[in-house]
Amino acid sequence: MAERKVALLSGCTGQDGSYLAEFLLAKGYQVHGILRRSSSFNTGRIQHLYADTNAHREGSMHLHYGDLTDSSCLVKIIAEVKPTEIYNLGAQSHVKVSFDLAEYTANVDALGTLRILDAVRTCGLEKSVKFYQASTSELYGKVQEVPQNEKTPFYPRSPYGVAKLYAYWIVTNYREAYNMFACNGILFNHESPRRGETFVTRKITRSVAKIALGQMEHFELGNLDSKRDWGHARDYVEAMWLMLQQENPEDFVISTGEMHSVREFVEMSFGHIKKTIRWEGTAEDEVGIEVESGKIRVKINKKYYRPTEVDLLLGDSSKASKVLGWKPSVTFPVIRLFCINDALPSHFNIFSFTL
Repeated sequence: MAERKVALLSGCTGQDGSYLAEFLLAKGYQVHGILRRSSSFNTGRIQHLYADTNAHREGSMHLHYGDLTDSSCLVKIIAEVKPTEIYNLGAQSHVKVSFDLAEYTANVDALGTLRILDAVRTCGLEKSVKFYQASTSELYGKVQEVPQNEKTPFYPRSPYGVAKLYAYWIVTNYREAYNMFACNGILFNHESPRRGETFVTRKITRSVAKIALGQMEHFELGNLDSKRDWGHARDYVEAMWLMLQQENPEDFVISTGEMHSVREFVEMSFGHIKKTIRWEGTAEDEVGIEVESGKIRVKINKKYYRPTEVDLLLGDSSKASKVLGWKPSVTFPVIRLFCINDALPSHFNIFSFTL
């Protein structure tokens, strides 16, 4: 008899969820996704996975209405699906927004993780289900060492980071208390054309594309000197799956080991449309001027600053390389090309990539 391969995904309609669903379907899994009820369609990133995209008819992927704030629905879904693997990707994942929605962020990101773990136990599946928790580099916040690895102390600097810290430790606790196969994937920033448009990378690339098309004069950003370790989401979902294929559950940092600033991201994005940015001024008065036209293209707006900033994040994924055999295939220069090409007509696209 063939081995049962049934995966349940929260956050299936997000960037990571859509790539992971594709990945698992290609490996012969039956994929079930938890979908929040909405008055408008919110399945754009996974619509191409339907057996009939026009009728939204399901094939090997099945969607269930549910919410990480509702324990009863989670128990019902897990009891019905009886998954062999659960990937908890659902979250209020915007760091800046978490300062405005702190309680909601905690309810979904922290307690939502607990609710799934408890639902697994309620259904009596704690010995058979493998559980993946989408952890985050925001746990490191005010970094205690550079680069950051699995042993680096945590110091989160946002309600999002603090909520994810609870989720990290409750996964560790359930692994040790109940002998559950539960892993934390501490993923550093990862982008793609499917990234939400309010996140800084997509905001930059879409704005640059609009400027190239004459649809926008300038755009506004916050801290230009924040430095991040950016990878591609497609690479990172493979790492999630690899964690659950191991003999024993462990936590892993997933990163590229390469760090760049938001300022660099802006400059390279404009370089893709053959424009050069020159910076003038300081702090909130700093502007980015397009050398070729003399026009101001980038302005600073303090509303985009976080109350507590995370200055730099740089991951050391050597453990993942050694144990999982995982390495990133896409690094920073190509990532921003993926994103900006997606927003430009084909005659602007200097490079050709698969999304």
